[in-house]
Amino acid sequence: MTSFSDLKLTRQYLNAIDDLGFDEVTPIQKRAIPPILAGQDVVGVAQTGTGKTAAYMLPVLKRLNFAQGDLIRALVLVPTKELVLQVEKMSKALAKYTDLRIVAVYGGVGWKLQAEEIEKGADILIATPGRFKELYNKQVIKPKGIKILVLDEADRMMDMGFINQLRDILEVIPVKRQNLLFSATFNKKVEELSHEFLEFPTRVEVAESSTTADDIEQYAYALPNERSKIEFLKDLLVDENEFSRVLVFVRSKNTVENIAKYLDRKIEGEVRTLHSNKGQNSRINAMQAFKDGEVRMLIATDVASRGIDVTGVSHVINFDVPRNYEDYVHRIGRTGRAKMSGIAISFVNKAEKYHLKNIEKLIRKPIERKELPFEIPVFPTSKSETKEMEFEIDRQKRRENPDYKGAFHERTKGKNKGRSSKGKRSGRKKNRR
Repeated sequence: MTSFSDLKLTRQYLNAIDDLGFDEVTPIQKRAIPPILAGQDVVGVAQTGTGKTAAYMLPVLKRLNFAQGDLIRALVLVPTKELVLQVEKMSKALAKYTDLRIVAVYGGVGWKLQAEEIEKGADILIATPGRFKELYNKQVIKPKGIKILVLDEADRMMDMGFINQLRDILEVIPVKRQNLLFSATFNKKVEELSHEFLEFPTRVEVAESSTTADDIEQYAYALPNERSKIEFLKDLLVDENEFSRVLVFVRSKNTVENIAKYLDRKIEGEVRTLHSNKGQNSRINAMQAFKDGEVRMLIATDVASRGIDVTGVSHVINFDVPRNYEDYVHRIGRTGRAKMSGIAISFVNKAEKYHLKNIEKLIRKPIERKELPFEIPVFPTSKSETKEMEFEIDRQKRRENPDYKGAFHERTKGKNKGRSSKGKRSGRKKNRR
């Protein structure tokens, strides 16, 4: 089965697929669509960029078939606003030749316009859990017609602490329904979630959980501090031909802005930023400019690791190694999409080596350590950054060995021992006198 025409899809969906330029069925689509069409509960696990949205949305659209009544019949829950917009765009493209009504709701903007859209009629609602609950509490959403529930990016839902909100939502939607759970990784939390709300699901796993795509080349550079990382990043990005469309992931919002300001001064071309302090319109505009190729550099926190579906991202750069190791899988999944190759580069200081090794265990693949391709100036590490790295290394050692008391404890113990010995010597001298 390599063609969508083999999947019992009707002509309006095949035409929409042709318009989108999808030539072949991906493995997750090939294995997930038939059981979903048959009405089974399904758990789908596949790497990012492998067509998971179409894998569940095509059969959902086919099962609903046409617009009907005033009640929502399918609910798709996703963790972030960016993902809501991404799923909405794909869903409407797939439903192009139908009269199915698709509405997206999310936080960060006023709820009244979204309520008006729902009241006009919606067959499929795509929502973040928080906004769904808000609109339900305002009696805008009437969930009694929901026949299909989809949890997309379930691992991210769990990482972001949505479990209680999900349980609340499950309490108010009909018990008799089809349940679909899709995720790029299948960790213990996701497994527990699947047991909680799916009944005897068909599990469709097209790659081992937490693996990365073979088309992504991965390597790392050792850099001593943040200033060195910024300088090295700047020197890499000077090459516009090699680094043609680059997504840089950073841990903190402040660092995102600092890097962007520095690069704006040093490199030609606009730099856009994306993080949770940005307004909704600013985030949407930054993402759209990156997708359209208007800017080649987007610097973001992990808010974007699941919300960007852009073909042609040449490089993903981990300015900071993520401490949630599954975030690494999602970050680098922004490149190497749609059967294209990509490169993922990680900048690693001495406190991050531990995390990189654990990431290698998770993805079951070594990440090549490379020497710097050119010299950069030597920058001293600030006292605050040194202290932060030492604290992190201490934390790692305590994690590996619960009996480890910490470097501060050892230094204090050494000082006290010195004082004690000195006191004893002075005492002996007094006795002699």
